Amino acid sequence: MEQSQSSEPKNNNRVLLIVALILVLLGINGVLFYMNQQKGKQNEQLTADIKVKDTKLEEQIKQYEALKADFERQSQEVQGMGLANDSLEAKIASINADLLKLRSFKAGSFSVAEQRRFKQRAANLEGQLRKKDEEIAQLKQDNEALYTETTTLKERQNRLTDTISTVVKSNQELSEKVTIASRLQAENIRIGVVNARNKEKDDDDNEFKAKRVEKVKVTFNIARNDVSPKETKQIMMRLIEPDGAALYNLSTGGGTFMIDGSEAFYTAKQDLVYDNSRQPVQFLYAKGAPYKTGLHTVELYEGGVLIGKTTFTLK
Repeated sequence: MEQSQSSEPKNNNRVLLIVALILVLLGINGVLFYMNQQKGKQNEQLTADIKVKDTKLEEQIKQYEALKADFERQSQEVQGMGLANDSLEAKIASINADLLKLRSFKAGSFSVAEQRRFKQRAANLEGQLRKKDEEIAQLKQDNEALYTETTTLKERQNRLTDTISTVVKSNQELSEKVTIASRLQAENIRIGVVNARNKEKDDDDNEFKAKRVEKVKVTFNIARNDVSPKETKQIMMRLIEPDGAALYNLSTGGGTFMIDGSEAFYTAKQDLVYDNSRQPVQFLYAKGAPYKTGLHTVELYEGGVLIGKTTFTLK
């Protein structure tokens, strides 16, 4: 009887221990289940965030592609009106660079800061786009008004008498003659060369040794012209090598100008206040590289018109 009573507390203790273990296991499972739930929610949230970022990125790319198409349209419209479109071409190049950057983002890497930056830039571009559209619309309106006015003037002109037409024609011919008469001419054109020791050499035959040429010196006088107005004139000098190409370097004063409606390169230029006194003019040009052998040509221009020309040979 006593043995039965002593075993009963042991059995109770064992049951309690088993219950406690079960409760502990249930608690651990509950914690693990909660942690797995939280991790699943975090993964779902992360996946959702990545999708949102990717969606934002796709939307931004589409917006920039639309902006590019609109700026290209504007560029074509401006070019069609015969106007310069350099600023629009620069914007298109900038948008292309932005598109390249946007397309380089990996999945989910389009940060909020980048979203804001590209969104703000797109807003600025849209503002510029609207403003340019307004300018283009105004230009078209002005061109239409000018076209209407020009058409009206032509119709009126066509109704003038033969006598007035003859007078107009005579005035035009006279104006052309005055324009031609007022053109400057370069006279006494001479070519000299300067070697590396800064020693100058002239030759009546205009023949020099190429390896000794450091600089080419061109001197001449502006011929008297009582018709040409006394004002600042811009003289361009073209030094043309044997292969027909004009020497051109921005760092040494080269550039472009128009000759008979076509763009051409000039080697050097200088401004001259014309005073009708047979002023001397000098160009001293250093190529900075060995000169080619063969026949070289020097052309002088004022107002896009040839005013003098000569040649020299480097052997």
